[in-house]
Amino acid sequence: MIEISGLTKRYGPHTVLDNIDFTVESGSIAAVVGRSGAGKSTLFRCVNLLERPTSGTVRVDGQELTHLPGRELRVARRKIGTVFQSANLLRRLTAAQNVALPLRFLRLPDDEIQQRVYDLLKRVGMLNRANHYPAQLSGGQRQRIGIARGLATRPSVLLSDEATSGLDPETTRSILRLLTELRDDLGVTMVVITHEMDVVRSVADVVAHLEHGQIVEHGRVGEIVRRSDSQLATALLPSEPAPAPVDGEVVWQLRYSDATVDPNWLSRVSRELDTDIALLSGLIETVGGDQAGRLTVRVSAALSPTAVAGAFAAYGIHAQVASPTEELVAS
Repeated sequence: MIEISGLTKRYGPHTVLDNIDFTVESGSIAAVVGRSGAGKSTLFRCVNLLERPTSGTVRVDGQELTHLPGRELRVARRKIGTVFQSANLLRRLTAAQNVALPLRFLRLPDDEIQQRVYDLLKRVGMLNRANHYPAQLSGGQRQRIGIARGLATRPSVLLSDEATSGLDPETTRSILRLLTELRDDLGVTMVVITHEMDVVRSVADVVAHLEHGQIVEHGRVGEIVRRSDSQLATALLPSEPAPAPVDGEVVWQLRYSDATVDPNWLSRVSRELDTDIALLSGLIETVGGDQAGRLTVRVSAALSPTAVAGAFAAYGIHAQVASPTEELVAS
């Protein structure tokens, strides 16, 4: 479990993180998103105490880390594994040697190191690449080795900083499946820094939107998508820009507001309103274990807006007349 309370980081007069409060439950995956310069990387470094916060506290599994002296902090950091964007493998070491590196620093017996490296490489599907050097590995393979190295000290927490950035879609999906398996099989708590909303929808249990050093919205991914039309919600589950209305019709934007929605809602609402409903665009997915959907439809202008909104609401769908929305740019 990670508990961040009142976390502030300043560099001289410049405040990068401003009074951050954020909790990640044990065995869950939290994603942090936001624009470039929002403070994501600084938050990442403060969680593993590569940067000491100016004020506030970071607790991992109940242990407060921010005020530990050097030696005790080094021991406590073993609970926190780290995976970087480019894996940061040492190019003169083989895959196995890279994974073994943190264990060498701990001066573990050679036979224990060999067994743990074997187990980790097998876990991430890289046992057949144990003696390959980083230059001989693909980007996805290097990330798998980086994940294995991050797990070498058997941490309870794994931090991932843009681990899938620059990877092709299939490789990205394989890395995300691996992270989910680690969460499910080992109970590892994860914080994923990313600008890719597909990553958030695929693996995250909770998400936080960081803006100008502050968390402006956070919660369970499925709940955020259903409960609001915020920047974060529309970025997580975007809809196509609404087309201009035609004479005699109104364009409506719909959002699932319930976790479960009758799959026959479109035909049923059409019958209840006694009118045709034109489906212009839509995206329906399972997010955070629940249904989530955003759609754009066209309905006759002769109908009362109150009646239209009420008909959709009866099926757990929030409806509003289409208007321009701002897209979250997270990078």
